[in-house]
Amino acid sequence: MTKDVVLNAIRRGLRRGPLPEDQVAMLRGRLQQHPRQLIPARSRLPHAKQVDLFVSNVEKEFGTVTRVAHDGEVPAAIAEYLSAQNLPGQLVMAPNPALRAIDWSSRPLLEIREGRAEASDMVSVQHGFAAIAETGTLMLPSSGERPTTLNILTDTEIVVLRASRVVGAYEEAWDLLRAEIGAMPRNVMFVTGPSRSADIEQALELGAHGPRRLHVVLVEDAL
Repeated sequence: MTKDVVLNAIRRGLRRGPLPEDQVAMLRGRLQQHPRQLIPARSRLPHAKQVDLFVSNVEKEFGTVTRVAHDGEVPAAIAEYLSAQNLPGQLVMAPNPALRAIDWSSRPLLEIREGRAEASDMVSVQHGFAAIAETGTLMLPSSGERPTTLNILTDTEIVVLRASRVVGAYEEAWDLLRAEIGAMPRNVMFVTGPSRSADIEQALELGAHGPRRLHVVLVEDAL
């Protein structure tokens, strides 16, 4: 079913025809301008302090962060995190060129499979597209190189993120997406800490609707 078929069915249900040209022009103008909302002052910082703010907010939201100096330290950081959490060394990893470029041979006990996550996978390694300092949030647009299932199905999600991809506010993350991806992806996930809920008797439960652990390996390429 095409987009036009769906939209035409909605119009028929609303008993409404195509929009008048003046309204079409107004909507197109708004889409092209990308107007800014109010941006909190706490994110208006030098970039190094934005990175620190991002790390602080991740930890505030029950996530964890390991900061490494370069890509070569990523495998050791992941292996040490898994060992500390008593987790297996079997990983499902996004088939992303940046992750593939890492030399994983330094940790031969890590068993890596590329692709989508399955229900039986316990640990995923995702590529971080961007991160927002003001809330400690990861921006994860879906693509063949960044499967959405890695953000949902596993009990533990590890995101490899470059410090240069940390921005202050959400608007700046959307700017990166528009500039580098262009067309809107099928899905854009914003992840702030592990999945959690307090719906039942106000008792906080981690892993309610997704991973119970979120760990960020932050590569300090911009500092």
